[in-house]
Order: sequence, then C-alpha cells, then structure tokens
Amino acid sequence: MSPRWTPDPNIRSGRSVVYDLHVHLVFVTKYRRDVLNDAMLTHCEQIMRQVCADLGAELREFNGEDDHVHLLVHYPPKLPTSTLANRLKGVSAHYLRKEFTDRINRHIMHGHLGSPSYFAASCSGTPLEVIKDYIKEQKHPGP
Repeated sequence: MSPRWTPDPNIRSGRSVVYDLHVHLVFVTKYRRDVLNDAMLTHCEQIMRQVCADLGAELREFNGEDDHVHLLVHYPPKLPTSTLANRLKGVSAHYLRKEFTDRINRHIMHGHLGSPSYFAASCSGTPLEVIKDYIKEQKHPGP
C-alpha cells in the first residue's frame, strides 16, 4: 500500500515541533573591499558547512563574489538567526584570517575581514529554487 502523500525532505521534525525554516544570509567584507578570491571562498564554504552541521543546521547553497558571500541555510527553530549568523561570521573570519593572513592584512585595516553587519531574509513564501538560482548566479572570482 503506497502512502497518500510523498514526504517533503525540507520538512523536519523534533520532539514537539515540525518545521521548514530557511534563511538567506549575506555577509560583506569590511568597506566592501575586493578581498575574497576562489581559494578563500572555497575554504569559507567548507568552514561554514561545518559550523552549520555543528549547530544542527544545513548549508543548502553557498556562493560569493570578491566582496560578499550568499548562503541559504536550513535551520531548526531552537537556533536564533542572530546566533547562526554570528557564529558563521566569527568562525569563518577566524580561520580565513589564520589561513590567508597576508591577503587580509594587505587589504583590510587591522586584520578585520567582515563588516559587523549582515543581511538576513526569511525564505517563507519564496520558492527555494528561485533563491538557489540567485545565489548560483553570483560572479564567483576565478582562481
């Protein structure tokens, strides 16, 4: 006997909750300076995937240009968006500064990589494919 409905992989459940929460995050470099290159973005994506996994979230889409990055994150309701954003920014900046010290210090004053602010948009009501396509269309810098 087949089920009456096909399960949606986006819908998750916890002990007392069923949820489908996505957020579109954008982080920019300090002063919107053109600092990020292909190697930095690749490393940044790896770091952010691990941070999301550690927080019980999933990085669904990632891309960026030389002065900003876009993320689409599927996250649980117990995780505040501000905590998610601050952890992603803080951990990734720490490891990028460590790995790419010369490039960051040469381009950014006092070794700061990112702007202290960020953009966050709820993705309810917007088809996720539209947001994924938008993120994929970012002009990723070449090697």
